Amino acid sequence: MIRLRSSLPLVALVWLAPTVAHANETAATTEAAAPGDAEDEGQVVITAARTVLPPNALPLTIDVIDKETLDQQIAISGSVTDAVATLTPSFSPTRQKLSGAGETLRGRSPLYAINGIPQSTPLRDGSRDGFTIDGFFVDRVELIYGSNALQGIGGTGGIVNQVTLGAPKREGLSGRVLVQGTASNDFDDEGFGGKLAGLVQYKAGRFDASIGAAYEDRGLYYDAEGRPVGNNLTQGETMDSEALSLFGRFGYALSDTARLDLILSRFDIESNHRYVPVPGVRRPLGSQLTDVPTSAKRGTPPLKPAANLAESAALSLTDSDLWGGNFVSQVFVSRTRDTFGADVNPQISQQDPAIAPIGTLFDQTENRSRKIGAKLSYERAVPGFEALTATIGFDALWDRTEQRLIATDRTYVPPTDFRSLAPFGQLNLKLFDGLVRLAGGARWENVQIKIGDYHSIASTTFVACTTPPAAPVTPCGPSTYGGVDVGGGKPTFEDVLFNGGAIVEPLPGIRAYASYAEGYTVPDVGRITRAIGTPNIDLDNFLDIEPIVSNNREIGIEVKRGPLDASATYFWSSSDKGQLLVQGVDRIFDVQRLRIELEGLELNLRVATPIEGLKLGIGYAHIKGRFDSDANRNAPDGIVDTDLDGVNISPDRLNLTASFDRGPLSMLVQSQFYLARTFSADAGKPRPDQRNNFGGYNVTDATVRYDTGLGGLRLSVQNLFNKQYIDYSSDTRLPTDVYAVFAGRGRTFTLGWDYRF
Repeated sequence: MIRLRSSLPLVALVWLAPTVAHANETAATTEAAAPGDAEDEGQVVITAARTVLPPNALPLTIDVIDKETLDQQIAISGSVTDAVATLTPSFSPTRQKLSGAGETLRGRSPLYAINGIPQSTPLRDGSRDGFTIDGFFVDRVELIYGSNALQGIGGTGGIVNQVTLGAPKREGLSGRVLVQGTASNDFDDEGFGGKLAGLVQYKAGRFDASIGAAYEDRGLYYDAEGRPVGNNLTQGETMDSEALSLFGRFGYALSDTARLDLILSRFDIESNHRYVPVPGVRRPLGSQLTDVPTSAKRGTPPLKPAANLAESAALSLTDSDLWGGNFVSQVFVSRTRDTFGADVNPQISQQDPAIAPIGTLFDQTENRSRKIGAKLSYERAVPGFEALTATIGFDALWDRTEQRLIATDRTYVPPTDFRSLAPFGQLNLKLFDGLVRLAGGARWENVQIKIGDYHSIASTTFVACTTPPAAPVTPCGPSTYGGVDVGGGKPTFEDVLFNGGAIVEPLPGIRAYASYAEGYTVPDVGRITRAIGTPNIDLDNFLDIEPIVSNNREIGIEVKRGPLDASATYFWSSSDKGQLLVQGVDRIFDVQRLRIELEGLELNLRVATPIEGLKLGIGYAHIKGRFDSDANRNAPDGIVDTDLDGVNISPDRLNLTASFDRGPLSMLVQSQFYLARTFSADAGKPRPDQRNNFGGYNVTDATVRYDTGLGGLRLSVQNLFNKQYIDYSSDTRLPTDVYAVFAGRGRTFTLGWDYRF
């Protein structure tokens, strides 16, 4: 993993398509030189930062997961999302599900992108954005930490940009194949899985093409006690599923510096629909017994299986030497279909007595999102003042999202149109031969959200009765709500988002920095609009759908000299109208708008030992988040007083790694320690439910690869010591739900062979 630590997002640097800086098959390097920084030729170029300036010129906190590291992690865990979460201490542990709901970076939602194309759907967050391409076609992952508007909407926690494979370098045919199999600890028949992937590349003069496909059949997951891991029918699973990913890249060199590229991608994952959940047991507070995890057994779930479909096409025209500067343009279109399963638990059934008797209606929803966008930018050193690099650009995005109940063809979330027009400018000044750098800029966001008139969905909550009656607070039995007319609207948002930062580099490889940046997103409009049960609401004046503007301040120091690679970063962030997810009585999480403050510390150390090829690493992240709980009683005082819970923030974490790479042999052992956490409130405030507290756990993985000369053989083991644990999300998210006591995956073996030609 290449670590490039700087600080603060530059809100509006030039967008850089992956065609400008093609990483090779194993490292994120490029031959492109930055305007005014020819001496930095050969530096890593961070395409998500939207500039060709070298990383040491950017006040950004950045990590780059190169191809070798990415393949290593995917062989262990199976997905790009898991790889990012494992390697990044301030990222939440994944749920090991198709849904990434509640997974955060620095306590806020990250923006997932592929070559800069947003995969997230913030208007109705289906949380499937981490599964839109197979990692086989990803060359590297770029992480930019903290709130910023580099890619427009959505980057309040940071940006996770997946850069796909570049154009082939050599003439003629080349490519790669991968064959691998996966088995549970006891080698159960239902736990076997397999993957087959291939890529063929061709280059002839100015023309090049890359075409590939990856197919994966995942088996049932088992916990460390040999029990099938429970399945979430509604949100979806990666276990017991089939996935097909198709990829195509076609390029033409118009000149020595100008290129035209078309990139196509399609990813489809669907559950095999062969298991139903077995409820677990939640022990009462103070019990000496442990929870019994939710499990799964053979059965046929109702209606259609959970699935995820993502398709995209992007056409880019770039010229790295247009009038002495770098020109980038891109147009793209993408669409996603997030199909959620029908849950057998009647508490969350979308009942409507006008359609069927209460308790007899099963339905399921599907998110449908379509994006059309364009990006244009130009960057160059200012003539006559080469130390100053200027960037101007313009972004446009149109997003239409809706959520429908597909069995009864009802509108669950009304069609919502999002339009953003955003010009931006940026300056980067190099002083004293690079001893000091100053950067700053602004992005003007002009946003409109359009929702037509609609009728909110009727729904029924089932509240269990006690025997004998114990005077429950809420009357037991079915309770129908919703079904009111809501007036649509066109709320608008205009704001200038600023950024600025300074870097001091007294010696090569030693840097200190400080920075500030603003980012924005919209709250989950779908959760808000579907929950309206009060008549005569007019969305033009409904403040809950105003965008979230967050900021990021950080200071840090980095040392990259000789065998030492170390960094320390302290950050703090706030938003006056943040988004808090709060569980309702129906197990569905609703949105509350209130002030949120975050602060944290990130420490990373990696050192090359005297033993050739052996490196040791340690990473630590501490994060704390609080919100103004008085807003829940319609009396906000602007003072944060209550801890964010596990639905909204990640645990503190310690990562330990040891790697060896010499000759044909490479090995890795890594441990992640997720530290216990108690969620609390100030004196006089309501305390959060203590059942949400997190007990902590640790997991160790290992992998070894040997290059045989005819491809490489790799054996990977997830959860090497077969540790039994309840995952972080289950421990803190729904602490009384017997259908959500999910155990982590037990020891799992993966054996693979890959060959390049």
